[in-house]
Amino acid sequence: MKSPGPRSRDIERQAGYLRPEHCAPPPQPGPANAMWFIRDGCGIVCGVITWMLVLFAEFVVLFVMLMPARNVAYTLVNGALFNALAFLALASHFRAMCTDPGAVPKGNATKEFIESLQLKPGQVVYKCPKCCSIKPDRAHHCSVCKRCIRKMDHHCPWVNNCVGENNQKYFVLFTMYIALISLHALIMAAFHFVFCFEEDWNTCSVFSPPATVILLILLCFEALLFLIFTSVMFGTQVHSICTDETGIEQLKKEERRWIKKSKWMNMKVVFGHPFSITWLSPFATPDHGKAEPYQYVV
Repeated sequence: MKSPGPRSRDIERQAGYLRPEHCAPPPQPGPANAMWFIRDGCGIVCGVITWMLVLFAEFVVLFVMLMPARNVAYTLVNGALFNALAFLALASHFRAMCTDPGAVPKGNATKEFIESLQLKPGQVVYKCPKCCSIKPDRAHHCSVCKRCIRKMDHHCPWVNNCVGENNQKYFVLFTMYIALISLHALIMAAFHFVFCFEEDWNTCSVFSPPATVILLILLCFEALLFLIFTSVMFGTQVHSICTDETGIEQLKKEERRWIKKSKWMNMKVVFGHPFSITWLSPFATPDHGKAEPYQYVV
C-alpha cells in the first residue's frame, strides 16, 4: 500500500516492517513524579552557559548601571523590572528543560500492544525502528533524546530538550523573556553611556573607567546578539503554532492529515484554555482543553 506522504514513512506503513517479535518487553515505568532530564553533554553545557549569561547580565545591570545611579526611583523601577523578567526567563528555561516534551512510551511495539489496538482492515500504524515504539501521528524520533516525541518541533541544545507537545509553551516564554531583558539591558546601557559621558567616568560606576567600558560593551554585544536570536525564534514559534505545523513538518513538507483549526484555537491548545494571565506564567501548566488527541492508528 503506497502512501502519498513522504518516502521516509512508506517503509513504516508496511505491515511486515513492524516485526513485533523483535521488540523486547517495554521497560518498567519510573516514578510518576520523576523529573525529566536529558543526559547530553552538549545540552548540559549549553544550559549552564545560558544561566551564566543571564547572571552576567544581572551583575552588570545591578552593580555597574543601577547601583551608582543617583535617582532612587530609576534604580528601583528598573531593578525590579529587570529582575522580574530575568527570573521569569530562567523559570521558563527550567520548565522547558525539565518537562517531558511528549515522549512516546518506549518499546511498546509488542505483539500484545498491537493486538490491543484492534486494527481494522486497511488501518496502519507507524513503528519507530530506533526506539521500538508504535508512535502516534505527528510524532518524530529524536536522536539526542533517543525517544519519539509527540508533535516534535525541534531539539534545542540551549534548553537541553526537545520542543514538543508538552513544553512548547515554556520554550516560547523563554524566548520572549530573554528578548525582553535583552532589549531592556540595551536601553539601560545606552542611558548609562550618556550619563557617564555627561558626568565623570570615575563617579558613574564603582569600577574603574576601563573596566566599566569593557563590561558595558560585553553586555551590549550579548544583549544585541540574543535579542536578534530570540526574537527570530519567538516569531518562528508563534507562526508555527498559528499554522499548526511544526518545524519538522515544514522541513519535510509532510502531508497534512489533521483537522485544521483557527489560529486562536491553536494558540489555546499550546498555552491553555481559556485565555488568561497564566499564558505568561511558566509555573502554570496549560490545560489543552478540547485539543485533538494524536492517534496511533491512521
